[in-house]
Amino acid sequence: MNERLLQYIWQFQYFQSQHLLTTSGDPLLILHPGTLNTHQGPDFSAAKIRIGQTIWAGHIELHIRSSDWHRHNHSSDTHYNNVILHVVWTDDGATPTHIPVLVLANRVSTLLLERYTHMMQTISTVACHHHLPVLNELTWFAWKERLMIERLERKSQQIFQMLQQNQQHWDEVFWWQLASGFGSKLNAAFFERVARSIPYAVVKRHRHHLDEIEALLFGQAKLLHAELKDPYAKTLLRNHRHLKKKYALEAVDGGPVFLRMRPASFPTIRLAQLAMLVHQREHLFDQIRQMNTAEEVMRLFQVKASHYWNMHFNFDDPVSQEPRFVGEQMNLHLMINVVVPILFAYGHEKGNTPYKEKVVHWLYQLAPEQNKITRYWKSAGIPNRSALDTQSLLELHTQYCVNKRCLDCSVGNRLLRG
Repeated sequence: MNERLLQYIWQFQYFQSQHLLTTSGDPLLILHPGTLNTHQGPDFSAAKIRIGQTIWAGHIELHIRSSDWHRHNHSSDTHYNNVILHVVWTDDGATPTHIPVLVLANRVSTLLLERYTHMMQTISTVACHHHLPVLNELTWFAWKERLMIERLERKSQQIFQMLQQNQQHWDEVFWWQLASGFGSKLNAAFFERVARSIPYAVVKRHRHHLDEIEALLFGQAKLLHAELKDPYAKTLLRNHRHLKKKYALEAVDGGPVFLRMRPASFPTIRLAQLAMLVHQREHLFDQIRQMNTAEEVMRLFQVKASHYWNMHFNFDDPVSQEPRFVGEQMNLHLMINVVVPILFAYGHEKGNTPYKEKVVHWLYQLAPEQNKITRYWKSAGIPNRSALDTQSLLELHTQYCVNKRCLDCSVGNRLLRG
């Protein structure tokens, strides 16, 4: 037994609640178990119970042992002054005498406890792996929607933290997020550091000159050095040295990752595509906010790297000629991981519900991403038909399954109830 499981049992009243008695022998009736409190103070607030003929309203505190009350120093904490019931798994006689105590150890189904133990001890990351899909399609649909909103709200908090760092400059945060998106999973953090090292005001000032934007990006990404031989690379190096000195640009920690990547996804290609996007699309965040369909936004991202990169994946290393367009999968990735979260956050911060509704609608329309996690869920019989499915299943895996949060999960709840 642990306190989170005990909270779960109490919250949903998964115990034999007939003929309850306190440890003092007084009859007890639960009129309302209260609301789970995730902040400081007792576990449940606004509860209502009847002991004997008296109705009490207040807080309820839960512990594994009654002696935990003193172990957690509740007697000296004013937050616990209005506790009307101390619910414990076992009673070792150490609760303040004026607080009634209810013991649950002999009232909970052993089957529920066995199922929970099995789920916690399973080696598989997904504890319910052998029981899927469990829920009917309608319940899965509702659970996925909730997961998707949780994911967007969590990402919104990250964006709000960025806004606090730059005096609420939405265009600059979008610039950071856009660069991170072009970095994909392996280079996302590094690309964001590169973008942060180039103030958005500098980007705006030089966006009309492609070679200067490329110089800023490649130079800050540590991809330009004196040994390069191509005239194009030498020009970029010269431009970067000038701009770095002019704006006192600081060096960026780390470097880009090339290992185990397809050449078309090399950081050189992605930076060249990002430079072209900035060069060709003025006021990009403004344009995106004004668009009504995902297709319109995705057309904005349909750019290709400059001519040099038609024949190169790296500096000084020519290959056969082929245009380096932002591909369909990359475009989808940018929509799902850059555009949707920042527009949702923007709508939330501005109190503009239509922005939030619009991007949720886009997720229903966009194709699903394919990765190891979504392929696993598909093999388990869970559909992945849209980007909304993708995002919700990723949230389920990373925020629930990995952390064994089965008690907070609709699937885990269904299994425990039997």
